[in-house]
Amino acid sequence: MSSWDSLYEQCLKCNKCALAEGRTNLVFGVGNRASEILFIGEGPGEQEDLQGEPFVGRAGKLLDSMLEMINLDRAKVYIANIVKCRPPHNRDPYPEEQDTCIEWLNEQRRLINPKIIVCLGRISAMRFIKPDFKITREHGLWFKNENADIMALYHPAALLRDPGKRPETFEDLKRLQEKIKEVCTNI
Repeated sequence: MSSWDSLYEQCLKCNKCALAEGRTNLVFGVGNRASEILFIGEGPGEQEDLQGEPFVGRAGKLLDSMLEMINLDRAKVYIANIVKCRPPHNRDPYPEEQDTCIEWLNEQRRLINPKIIVCLGRISAMRFIKPDFKITREHGLWFKNENADIMALYHPAALLRDPGKRPETFEDLKRLQEKIKEVCTNI
C-alpha cells in the first residue's frame, strides 16, 4: 500500500473480523496526514460509528479542549484508532480484533512517520508502549517506539468518568507541549 486513497479503499472493503458486520461507517482517521503528531485511541464509539470520524462524542469534545490547552487542534495532528469499526456496546476491542485491524493503523503510521505518538488510554498504551503498561502509574512518561517519542494520556472518556484525574492530565499535556517544542518543526 502506498497512498492514503488506496489504504482507505482497502480498509473500507475489509471484513476480516466480525466488527465490520455491525459498523455503520468506517472510522478511518482524521486530521493532518503530514503531521508530526499521531494520537491513537482504541476504537470508535457510537457517535464515531454514526459520523465516521474518531473522537466526536463527549470524549471527543474533551479531547478537542485538551488539544486547545496546548495550542493544537485536529488540523495540526492526526487522530486514529487501533480498530476502525465500533465494538458492540462500546466494549474494549478484543486482542484478536486488534491483531486483525492493526495493519491499517501501522500503514497510517508509516505514511505519517510521526515524531510523537500519544496513546489515548490503557488499551492503546498496552499495544504501543508495553503489554503490562499501567496507566495510573505511567501516564505522562516518555518512552521510545521505533523512531518516535511516545507517551500515554488518560483516555478522555476516563476523564469524563473521573474528573479528579484532570489535574494530572493537565500536567501530562504540559509535558507533551514541551516535547513538541523540542522535536517538532512543523507545528
